[in-house]
Amino acid sequence: MWDFGLIIKTAETGIKNSLVAFLGNHGAKYEKTKHNAAWLFADSLNLFSSVNWSYKFEGNYCTIETSRLADFFCKSGILKTADGNAVTVSNKAADKIYFLKPETYMNNSGQSIIALANYYKIKPEETLIVHDELELPAGTFGLKWSGGLGGHNGLRSAKAAFGTADFWRLRFGIGRPSEEIDIADYVLSPFTQENKTLLENAFGKAALLFAKLLLYPEPAKLLPEWKKVTA
Repeated sequence: MWDFGLIIKTAETGIKNSLVAFLGNHGAKYEKTKHNAAWLFADSLNLFSSVNWSYKFEGNYCTIETSRLADFFCKSGILKTADGNAVTVSNKAADKIYFLKPETYMNNSGQSIIALANYYKIKPEETLIVHDELELPAGTFGLKWSGGLGGHNGLRSAKAAFGTADFWRLRFGIGRPSEEIDIADYVLSPFTQENKTLLENAFGKAALLFAKLLLYPEPAKLLPEWKKVTA
């Protein structure tokens, strides 16, 4: 799906598949915490309210055709043509996109991701992982390819499962705490009202990047503009 000729076709169907994984922890006690920024972003899109999720691969997942995504992004005002119509989906885009919320808890996210990826023959480089990011301040988001993991245990698990860090990331900044605050306690704490507002502003801007990644899957071209964006 995402650039460098990385579209995969299954021998049986010819269908091109790709994966978007939203990292987080399941359960009411975690749903509003910093570590669940990716799940909060997914919820902010209102994209998934009318689709059926299934539990499999140690997580909840759903499948949406890219033509349907184009209609959604048009109707929601996120991405449309100058005359108000749905954009034409790039022939480089996947036919179907699998959206996954692992329910293994953050540190074992890779187990869920690799289970789905292997089943549908999706490569690491055809995978976009959405996650919280300590190295970016609150209200900031960005696109990243491969590279370091920033101490993120969910990414570490994904790398171990794939055997490589060569996957795309959409990062939402949560900032680093002061030295006296333990990192684990910090990421599992709720957002302050100020940072919640900053995050919601970031979600609004990141929705356009997300739409372009799914419908015009050439992230290498998007990277210069979207590497780090402040809402």
